[in-house]
Amino acid sequence: MKNMAKKQLPTLTLLALMMASPLPAQAELPKPIAKMASFFGIIDAPDEQTVQAGESVPDDESLAQTQDIALDVLDTQPNTLHGIEGLHQGRVPLNAISPNTLKTFVSVIDLVRREYPEQTNDDELFYHAINGMLHKIDSHAEFLDAKAFESLQSFTVGKVADVGVSAVWQERAGHWVVERVIADSPAAKAGIQVGDYLHQIGDVRLSIQQSANDVAQLLNGILGSKVDVTFSKAGRSKLTKTLERTHETQSNIEAMVKGGIIIIKLPVFQANTREQILNGVASAGVPIQGMIIDVRNNPGGVLESAVDVASLFMRNQVVTQVQGRDGIERVMHTTGSPLLDEIPLIILQNRYSASAAEVLSSSLQTQKRALIIGETSYGKGSVQSVIPIADNQAVKITTAHYLTAEGGQIDKVGVKPDLVLNPPQTDKAAPISQDMPAKGASASTSLTDDWLDQALLVMEEGKLAEGIEFAPVGGF
Repeated sequence: MKNMAKKQLPTLTLLALMMASPLPAQAELPKPIAKMASFFGIIDAPDEQTVQAGESVPDDESLAQTQDIALDVLDTQPNTLHGIEGLHQGRVPLNAISPNTLKTFVSVIDLVRREYPEQTNDDELFYHAINGMLHKIDSHAEFLDAKAFESLQSFTVGKVADVGVSAVWQERAGHWVVERVIADSPAAKAGIQVGDYLHQIGDVRLSIQQSANDVAQLLNGILGSKVDVTFSKAGRSKLTKTLERTHETQSNIEAMVKGGIIIIKLPVFQANTREQILNGVASAGVPIQGMIIDVRNNPGGVLESAVDVASLFMRNQVVTQVQGRDGIERVMHTTGSPLLDEIPLIILQNRYSASAAEVLSSSLQTQKRALIIGETSYGKGSVQSVIPIADNQAVKITTAHYLTAEGGQIDKVGVKPDLVLNPPQTDKAAPISQDMPAKGASASTSLTDDWLDQALLVMEEGKLAEGIEFAPVGGF
């Protein structure tokens, strides 16, 4: 930032698939496994007939002939969201999978079908196995059936959602207790009721250490994404359900002006975020002397949108580098005319600012174009690609990591602010409003108000003496 760089503000630092093998005589080969075996050329296609285990065991010669078969299903185009050249162009030969591994997998499926006291569905077991494999290697990966694949398309417009539940800390119970469940929401359909205890969200075990805002943000995310929620009836066994975030919440930006400083609350990065910011500036009605972009609780969204926003403030600068298995796959630069390059800028972030929000903050910080205020961000510097396979199904998996403009790590590190703000103590028993924007850093909590007030004080020292009017004719 031109004016504010001279202020010498204090800087603190924070922080397996299938080969047919003899099974017990009474066991049938699960249909999904049989179909997969057919795909690999190990057995004939089962169609709608039941395949008996042991009926189509290939000899060594026939198995050797299959080893040259490649998985055409993985020969897909690069993810259109990121346009990274070279991704997903390799092929995986059949002989890369150990026959013993495949045999063990089928044996376990058969054991569950025979011994588990509750009746199981073969398709469900198979999908659980896929998801278990994916999640163990990549916490962001998941298998998408046709319905989930379709819903994930909303990611390109960056919509945000929650699971339709809110909770409060009850000292007497010593637990987070559900205070509200939205009718027909994912939480309601999973059997969560008012009065239930929440024990864990994702990988985070809940305790008195979290605030109401912490719990709300753990339950929120990109529309169509999923989160594991562990809950219980008081005094009963814990249950863990995977809930899809389908209860859509606020995702448009909010703009307001205080003393010539425009505050843009940016809840998520959508395809039209750049246009929303420009419209907010144009409708301010007063000359603009400074700008604060509030990305607290912003989970990310469309990566290219972050580049578009950075392009409003910098000309021909590196925003991020995308690193794949073989090194740097792509370097993303600002484009077009920086319409707001003369406006002093502050980025306000917190521990829940993630992904595309971190790309924006790190690029503006690296190029000394903005002052970053708040706390160290979440640290999600990975690119997830959605790779179609068959029957309208897909796999979402990490295919690359994005770095800062200078090549520094973001994943599991985050972006450290130039000026650290310490969050005040919040009332853990305060109700969570379902009307509060899920990711938009609404002025609904004392933390939000306090931090925003501090950011405004800092901007008062660095704002322009005379504001700039933005009243474009015919639009930007």
